[in-house]
Amino acid sequence: MIDGKFTILAIESSCDETAAAVVLQGREVLSNVISSQIDIHKAYGGVVPEIASRHHLDNVNHVVQQALDEAGGVSMEDIDAIGVTCGPGLVGALLIGLATAKAFALATGKPLIGVHHIHGHICANYIEHKDLKPPFMALVISGGHTNIVEVTGYNECRVLGGTRDDAAGEAYDKVARVLGLGYPGGPLIDKIAREGNPQAVEFKRVFLEKDSLDFSFSGIKTGVLNYVNSQKQAGEEINVPDVAASFQQAVLDVIVAKTVGAALDMNKDKIVLAGGVAANSKLREMLKAECDRHGLKLYHPSPILCTDNAAMIGCAAYYKYMAEGADDLTLDAVPNLPLQQDEK
Repeated sequence: MIDGKFTILAIESSCDETAAAVVLQGREVLSNVISSQIDIHKAYGGVVPEIASRHHLDNVNHVVQQALDEAGGVSMEDIDAIGVTCGPGLVGALLIGLATAKAFALATGKPLIGVHHIHGHICANYIEHKDLKPPFMALVISGGHTNIVEVTGYNECRVLGGTRDDAAGEAYDKVARVLGLGYPGGPLIDKIAREGNPQAVEFKRVFLEKDSLDFSFSGIKTGVLNYVNSQKQAGEEINVPDVAASFQQAVLDVIVAKTVGAALDMNKDKIVLAGGVAANSKLREMLKAECDRHGLKLYHPSPILCTDNAAMIGCAAYYKYMAEGADDLTLDAVPNLPLQQDEK
């Protein structure tokens, strides 16, 4: 313990960030170290799992030591438990972080706490918003996930809707590639879309069945591809800012409408935004406007806590441990780990 506060060393390695953090009482972050591989994977236009795993293996011990050092020279004697992402994610990447956490737990006798990656993203909001507590509606939006989640307790949630094909972040990456913008697509489209007209090109909004909270973005991705190809065949110049802005507007119209609608239907007065795409400026702007219009309060973390990080894992680990205790050393990586036990 540090100053009488329960202290967690957290490790995150679900995709292409190797991260470690020291967190007190779930909400006080002493250090949050992130080693990103974005520059490495840019050359491939996306994350290459084998390369990601190799770099996690090279980086993880250094990142953990840096987190301990930046926390003020914290030693393993000061640590009360070790939290680690056990899924979902790239299985090879998850295994590196999990093996490291298990090694520390075995060597020191400290409890091991496996954390669901999406639960971690939701918990990132508790770090910056000390007044935030369940219940609320959460929108988790990232490269691999687009979910509307009803959060009823610190460890209780229910997935109300998810993506049936491409997640929003995945669609952003693919459209950015079509437009020649590069990788990662989300920040690049968000930036160039500010220069474009969101009404310039009409892309179809897909709401699916009546009352469905699921998402489908593969159609709009195809719509952008078809538009670009037709313009090229006609010898017309493609206005990239306009296409980016129009694509983003169509995607966010659906996301914002479904999220706010879910909160109103289920009498939630708070919406929490989480995940990598939660850093998108247009999404925040649109969601804030709709929340204000309906008298809802919007919470979102700062950009550093939107992307994959270990501070959020430390927060989630704290609440899980307080309610359920530790996991044993048979804990395994589960690449498709469901957020709720009855989710298929």
